Amino acid sequence: MKQRAPLTLAAVTAALAAVTGIASLTAPAAPAADGKKTAAARMPVERSTLVCPAPSSSDIADTVYTSYTPGAAPGAKADAKGAGKGAARLTGATKDAKAVLEPKEPGKPVGAASSGAEAPALTGTAEGTLAPGWTVQQTTKVAVGRARGVLGTACGVPGTDFWFPAVGTSKGREDYVHLTNPDDTAAEVDVKLFGPEGPVKAEPGRDRITIAPKSSQRLLLSTLAPDTQLADVTAHVTTRSGRIGASVQVAEDGVGTDWLAPSTDPAGSLVLPGIPSDATSVRLVAFAPGEEDADLSIRLAGPGGSLSPAGSEALHLKAGMTAGVDLKDVTRGEAGSLLLAPTDAKKAVPVVAALRVVRGSGAKQELGFIPASGPVGARATVADNRTGENATVLYVTAPGKADAKVRVTASPGTEGGEPESKEIQVKAGTTLAVSPPPAPSGGKGSYALTLETLSGGPVHASRTLTLPHEGIPMFTVQPFTDDRSTVLVPKAVQDLSVPTE
Repeated sequence: MKQRAPLTLAAVTAALAAVTGIASLTAPAAPAADGKKTAAARMPVERSTLVCPAPSSSDIADTVYTSYTPGAAPGAKADAKGAGKGAARLTGATKDAKAVLEPKEPGKPVGAASSGAEAPALTGTAEGTLAPGWTVQQTTKVAVGRARGVLGTACGVPGTDFWFPAVGTSKGREDYVHLTNPDDTAAEVDVKLFGPEGPVKAEPGRDRITIAPKSSQRLLLSTLAPDTQLADVTAHVTTRSGRIGASVQVAEDGVGTDWLAPSTDPAGSLVLPGIPSDATSVRLVAFAPGEEDADLSIRLAGPGGSLSPAGSEALHLKAGMTAGVDLKDVTRGEAGSLLLAPTDAKKAVPVVAALRVVRGSGAKQELGFIPASGPVGARATVADNRTGENATVLYVTAPGKADAKVRVTASPGTEGGEPESKEIQVKAGTTLAVSPPPAPSGGKGSYALTLETLSGGPVHASRTLTLPHEGIPMFTVQPFTDDRSTVLVPKAVQDLSVPTE
């Protein structure tokens, strides 16, 4: 019997969404005393937790952290008891670590910097007014050496289940999964690999790890099965107990390095937003957990509409096996987003996917990744954007059949300035590259970009940050995903009836 990767409830829900059009699963409102449903209010979250991996093992690495909370989310009702109060702190992932970042109020980004190989993994919490939509970006630049490049990642929400398609164990690759435990109890973690022939058999005991409280470990994926070298692999990270933050740092000889963020939960249809217009090589890696094969159509949503790449119109995924497709220079000078959908709408099999993207050529190549990501939703934010030629490019796509309108807001800079906003229209089935995006007026330093869906959609988005170095187009890509800044809270109903005996 073949080993299959288990599907979570979120994966099953996502698969149903692809068929029925349901975008989210919410609990019904609690019934009132008279049997009628009570109204529910959307309230700001009161506490957010984030985890950042250790940035680099290079002694010449320079890392910048940027923290930002955009403020009250659209449609959220303020809690008068907590108005004006908030606190946030990001510290090293040890019990006695000092604070690295301590933002003081929403709407104002805060930055910090570190250098060298000793910068630790970070954990942090935000409470009160600083909790809704709290985001932290970690950006590292390494000028020379095997690990040279720009590595960017949005610090993640701790969880129990992570998918990483597009990792590798082949010669010339060093892929480390970073596992950080933010809590006061140990976490038991399993790391499973799936290649083109199915599960990769790990050496006994190597694929199960205990992460001590308030600590972080990294695992070189190729050591799980030292005698197996594979270019296209999917890593599945789960916890038996506790929760962790997980991300993969990829270094590839001659091509550079970057972080690979987790793919969105398995779903029948996926969007991989924001392939740069000058990409010289694009490779799609996908995986179908569960017991069923998946047949997918591949389309590229560009500025003028969606089309199927010649010679790569479809992909057959065998259950439990990773597949890769070389799309080469699929954008051909125009930015785009890759859309995966079931060839038969009545048979949507959940899958995960990511893109390996290369810019430049010869000795001047640089590597980045675009994982499948969820929609922007009501609001999403990415921090550490910068001005200058091609520094930050924003990509917005409307993959469905409805046009969309979004608001893009640039925060003040870390050194002051005033926010700026702009509304943009995105036609259905297209990707719009916004270059340059809005930037703060009169300010200096990096800034955050916040997207709000105003109408239509759904909308998916990402940003590319390019920091060239000696002719190398060093870059990193971060998707925008819903900032989870609100929660649906049923209204309490007061029962004034007189009890009877």
